[in-house]
Amino acid sequence: MTRARATALVVLSALLLAGCNDSQSPPTAGPSTVPSSSVPLPPKTTAQPTTTPTETPSAPSCLDAKLESLTLRQRAAQLIMTGMGANGMTSAQRSIIQKQKPGGVLLLGPGGSLAHTRTATAAATTAATVDGIRPLVAADQEGGQVQRLKGSGFTRIPSATVQGTWTSDKLTARATQWAGQLKQAGVNTNLTPVADVVPASLKKQNAPIGSLDREFGNTAAEVGPPVQAFVRGMAESGVITSVKHFPGIGKVKGNTDFSANVFDNVTVRGDDDLQPFADGIEAGSEMLMVSTVTYNKIDPDNRAAFSKTVIQGMIRGDLGYGGVVITDDVGAAANVASVPAGQRATRVIAAGGDIVINGAANLTAAMVNALVAKAQQDKAFAAQLDQSVRRVLALKQKHGLVTC
Repeated sequence: MTRARATALVVLSALLLAGCNDSQSPPTAGPSTVPSSSVPLPPKTTAQPTTTPTETPSAPSCLDAKLESLTLRQRAAQLIMTGMGANGMTSAQRSIIQKQKPGGVLLLGPGGSLAHTRTATAAATTAATVDGIRPLVAADQEGGQVQRLKGSGFTRIPSATVQGTWTSDKLTARATQWAGQLKQAGVNTNLTPVADVVPASLKKQNAPIGSLDREFGNTAAEVGPPVQAFVRGMAESGVITSVKHFPGIGKVKGNTDFSANVFDNVTVRGDDDLQPFADGIEAGSEMLMVSTVTYNKIDPDNRAAFSKTVIQGMIRGDLGYGGVVITDDVGAAANVASVPAGQRATRVIAAGGDIVINGAANLTAAMVNALVAKAQQDKAFAAQLDQSVRRVLALKQKHGLVTC
C-alpha cells in the first residue's frame, strides 16, 4: 500500500467515527438551533407549559365546559337570585324555581330552627340545580334588627353598632361561629357586612342604616376594621360575603325597599367614605353589593345598579375589583317599581353587574326572558352576559357548587 493511500484511509476512518459520534451525542443547540420534536419548546411566558409535545391539547376546564353546556336561557337564569320563604318555598315559589332554575335563592321573612332551615335549603337546592350547578343560597344575617335566621340553633347576633365596639379578633371569632351555623343550615352566602358610613349627625334621619343600628361606626376609619374582621370570620367557615351597599347609603333619608326616588346629593366619586368597601375587598369579600340609590354627584341619570359609571368606572376601575357584583333588591323594592321588571335585569348586566337580586319570585321569568331576548339581539350584550356567568360559575366552583 502506498503512503498516499494509507493516509486517505486514515482520514476516511476519522470522518466515519466523527459521524457515528454525532448521531449518539448531538451538539448543544445554540440560540438559533431549531429544537427537535423530542425537546419541548421554551414557554413564551414565565408560566410553565401545560402540555408536553407528545400530549394533545388539554381538555376544556370544568368552568369552560359548564358554560358551554348551558343554553342561553340557563345562562341568563344563573344571573338571577330569586326570593323564597326562609321557612321554605311556597308552592308558587317551588314551581318558579324548578322551572326557571335561578342561579341563587334568597331567604326572606322570618326563619325557623337550624334543622328546619336545612330542610328548606336542601329542597331549594334540589329545585334550582341545573347540569351539576347548585345555587347560591343567601340570607341577610347581619345581627340586631336584620337577622333573618334566629330560631333554635342560631345564635342571636348583636347589632353592628355593638359589633363595632369589639376587637377585631373577637368579631372574627364570633363571625366564624355564626358562619358555621349558616353552613350547617345549608346557607353558603351571607349578604353582609354593611360598609356604609353614617355620619353621627344623620343617624336618626338615615332610615335604611342608622335608624336600625346597622352601621359599625360613624367614620370610615371606624367602619373599615370591623368590616374586615367580619369578612375574615365568615370566610373561616367557608361562607361567601358581600360588602354593601356601594357607593354607600349612609347619607340618604329614604329606605329603597319602601320608598321611591331615593337620592344621595353628597357622595362623590373618590369619596373618603368609600374606603370601607375597599377594606372589605382587601379582606377577601367575594361579592360587592351595589345600591339602587341615585347619586346626583356621580351619575344623576341612573340608579347605581344601572350605572356604568358606578359599576364599570368605580367598582371595576377605581377599586380594581374583578369579583361578583350583586345588586340590592330590584324585585320587590319600591325604589325601582317604576322600571319594567325585564329592564331592571338587562340594565344591571349592561352596566357591568353580575347577579340581580329579585325579591319577588313571580318576576323571575320576566327577568330571564328579557336577558335572553336582549342577548339574542345584541352580540355585545351577549358577551357581557357570558362574562358575568363566568364570574358567577368561578365563584361557585371555588365553593364546591359545581360538579364536573
